[in-house]
Amino acid sequence: MNVITILMTDEEAADFADFDHGDARYVFDRLTGAGPQRLLEGPVCAFIDWVMNEMSGLEMCRRLRADPRTSDAHITIVLETCDQEDKRRALAAGADDYMVGPVERTNILDRVLALGTGRATTVSMRPFQLGDLEIDLPALQARWQAKPISLRPNEFRLLRFFAENADRVLSRNELIDGPGKQEPPIDERTVDVWIGRLRRALRDVGAGEPIRTVRSLGYVYDSH
Repeated sequence: MNVITILMTDEEAADFADFDHGDARYVFDRLTGAGPQRLLEGPVCAFIDWVMNEMSGLEMCRRLRADPRTSDAHITIVLETCDQEDKRRALAAGADDYMVGPVERTNILDRVLALGTGRATTVSMRPFQLGDLEIDLPALQARWQAKPISLRPNEFRLLRFFAENADRVLSRNELIDGPGKQEPPIDERTVDVWIGRLRRALRDVGAGEPIRTVRSLGYVYDSH
């Protein structure tokens, strides 16, 4: 099943149920000032509130455009009023569209479905580079200095999540939720097993020990 990710800065997004339509699943996720907190699957549509707690919606829009994970996302700014100057500023900041809030699950889905095979069906699949580490999404292959890293699918997703959140301490719960697609649900001990395998695979290609344990907090991938 194809996945379309819908990112929203509205707090209610965390409670919106996924929606299946034909061979596609539309998945809602909350977007904060820290950026996407999970691996992004397939095309991405983002709905950004004009006013956020951490920053302006315009700044959030600029950050998404600068982030290689979301640079190709279809971005809609959610305005508070139908103000022509606000519309102009939203488009100038890199938004594709705008709408007047409040937002509801139904009208968000209507807009995403209406995009059809347009820009929302394109998502950046360029290899992700972090120093000597390359994450090749189309090939589902990770490489260190061009050497293939032997990984199982879950370990590949975990490494990708570490790389996209490099130099940030990630708790075990974040390492369970972030990579997604965990059916049946996994526990913290399974995360530790995956990390052990991931560390061995990285050592085997000469990458050393980039994944560091932070006592009582979790793990961090050191990019330097």
